Amino acid sequence: MTRLMQLRKAGNRRKRILLRVLLGLIAIMLVYSINVGYTIWKYAGRTVNIPSDAAIVLGAAVWAGKPSPVFQGRIDHALWLYDQQYVDKLIFTGGRGSEDEVAESEAAKQYAIEHGVPERDILVETSSVITEQNLYYANKIGDAAGLSSYLIVSDPLHMKRAMVMAEDMGLEANPSPASRSAYQSVRSKLPFLCREVFYYIGYHLTKPFR
Repeated sequence: MTRLMQLRKAGNRRKRILLRVLLGLIAIMLVYSINVGYTIWKYAGRTVNIPSDAAIVLGAAVWAGKPSPVFQGRIDHALWLYDQQYVDKLIFTGGRGSEDEVAESEAAKQYAIEHGVPERDILVETSSVITEQNLYYANKIGDAAGLSSYLIVSDPLHMKRAMVMAEDMGLEANPSPASRSAYQSVRSKLPFLCREVFYYIGYHLTKPFR
């Protein structure tokens, strides 16, 4: 009987230790996630609009062949950069959600042309579906066109992750978040922030395997 009680006590101790370790790991991840969220939120206010060769506009959804409000906010900001002569070229990124849809970049190009940008000053890539690919393919077509410096355009809360990726790729780039982002209310920003925290942590965790 005594032996059985000893075994039970030992088992209970192991369970308590495992529980403490688990709670400790959860606490560490929670603190880390909060810190990442704060970093993303703080970085969202950073704008470095300096003369550059081109603006790289990160893709977003297209609705019925037209840029969604989120995408339009990014494109409008890029048009402003172009009009103010911060950039000489516009690089639109984003492929197709499905075969029968217009590529995000093509919809953006058409929108820009309709707003007075000459077609010769627009470059597009239609292969990407995620942020990292947006930057990778934009860099490739930029290199082919002799471009070397960029302003990265996206929504403010997207900028931290995008700029980390751009830096990892060796791009000479600066952040230029959309001043009229579709994400204005706290209700819309918080889900976006949570997604960015998740993707940002995921990017860093998988970086060694890239």
